[in-house]
Amino acid sequence: MTESARTVLQRVLREEAAAVAHLAEHFDDACVQMVDWMVECTGRVITCGIGKSGHIARKTAGTLSSTGTPSLFLHAAEAVHGDLGMVRTDDIVMAYSHSGETDEILRIFPSLRVIGAKTVLMTGRPESSAAQLASLVLDTRVAREACAINLAPTTSTTVMLALSDALAVAAMERRGFKKEDFAVFHPSGSLGRRLLLTVAEVMRTNEDNAIVQATDPVMEVLAAITRAGAGAACVVDPIGHMTGIITDGDVRRFLLRSGDPQSARAHDIMSPTYSSLKPDILAVEALDFFQNHPKKLGEMPVLSEDGRPLGILMLKDLLRAGIV
Repeated sequence: MTESARTVLQRVLREEAAAVAHLAEHFDDACVQMVDWMVECTGRVITCGIGKSGHIARKTAGTLSSTGTPSLFLHAAEAVHGDLGMVRTDDIVMAYSHSGETDEILRIFPSLRVIGAKTVLMTGRPESSAAQLASLVLDTRVAREACAINLAPTTSTTVMLALSDALAVAAMERRGFKKEDFAVFHPSGSLGRRLLLTVAEVMRTNEDNAIVQATDPVMEVLAAITRAGAGAACVVDPIGHMTGIITDGDVRRFLLRSGDPQSARAHDIMSPTYSSLKPDILAVEALDFFQNHPKKLGEMPVLSEDGRPLGILMLKDLLRAGIV
C-alpha cells in the first residue's frame, strides 16, 4: 500500500537527520585535518563538482567565502577544458563525488598534481578511484538514500552539505571571525546594514535639514520645515550653535492656541530642551534610542562636538534604510 505524504515526509526527514547525527559521532581525523588546511591556506579553497554534488560544491564555495575562507567554485566539466588554469600551487581543491568514479573528477587529478595544489575528495566511497588520487579523503558514506528506490541523491547530498557547513564554521571560529567581519562581506544584507551603517550615512543634510534663527518669524519656520520635508527645524544662535528645536507639531499647536503667526518668532514656540545624536554612532543604536525614548520622537538633530546641527535623523529614514 502506498505511504501517505505525511508518512513519507516524516520518514525522509528522520532518515536524513539520523545520517547527519551518525556522521557527527563518527567523522574521522581527515575532517579535522581539513579544517587545519583551510585555516593555514594562503590561497583559496576551490570546490569542484558536477551534477548534484556540484550544487553542494557551489553552495559551499559561497559559504566559505562569506565566513572568511577565500573560495570559488570550479565546474568539473569546465575544469578539464581549460578552467584548471585558475588553480594555483597554494590553493586547496576540494572535489565532490559521491561515487568517487565521476569521469570529470578523475581527470582533474593529474593536472592538479602538476600544479602542486592540495587535493581533497568528499565522497561516499572512500575506496573509490578518485579517493586513491586525493591527498585527503572526507568520508560521507550513508547506509542508503532516503528515496524508496535508493537511487535519487538525497541522504548522501544532505550529509555532504552538513559536513561542508561544519567545516566552514569550524574554520570560521578558528580564525576568530566575528559578526563585524561577516557584515563587511554582506554590505547589502540586513546584518551588514546593522553593523556598518552610521547615523551620518542616513541623516538628512543641507536643504533637507531645516535650520532657522531664533528671531525668524513662525511662518518662515513653517516654510523651512515644509521645504526640507524633515518634520522639524533646528533653531540656532548667531554663531550656529543649536539652542532649540521646533517640530511641525509645535507650529500646529501654536496656531491652534490662536497665536499670532505674523508677530511670533521661533524662540516663542521652540523647545529649548531636546534629545540629539552624534554622527558616528551606528544607525541601529539610533533606532534603539528612538524606540526607547519616552516621548516617541519622529526626528532628532545630529550635532557636532561643539553643538552645531550637522543634520536631522528621521525615524522613518532608519526604517527605510532596512536595518530592521
